[in-house]
Amino acid sequence: MRLLDAEVETVTATGEAKTIPIADFHRLPGDQPHIDTTLPPGDLITAVTLPRPLGGAHVYRKVRDRASYAFALVSVATVVQSDGSGRVAFGGLAHKPWRVEKAEAALTQGAKAVVDLALAGARATDQNRFKMTLAERTLAAALSDARR
Repeated sequence: MRLLDAEVETVTATGEAKTIPIADFHRLPGDQPHIDTTLPPGDLITAVTLPRPLGGAHVYRKVRDRASYAFALVSVATVVQSDGSGRVAFGGLAHKPWRVEKAEAALTQGAKAVVDLALAGARATDQNRFKMTLAERTLAAALSDARR
């Protein structure tokens, strides 16, 4: 949904309708790590609206420890147009779906160029450093699938 710039439609307890762009829906933990979204208490999600189709090849890849019911170690969603341009969003790398539009400009240069820009400034630990390489390899596989 982040890749496609979806919107989350909500309603408050008093009946007021609101729309939250998906880019603003998930939040970083900050000083309240137990709160994952910007959805206020008492509000209810009523719909998720997707924009008009982007065209191109849509590919989703998920890498996980086991085959079922496992959170992604890394996931990649991409839309690749015939000229090689497109969009990319990552899951499993941060507390929220990760999309860096300026990194997408490097899509024609390959997965490494995109990941280098998308993860610039990332502070990896010994426990999760492998995800940076895994993100690059997963994106490379998704791009290969998209270009078939």
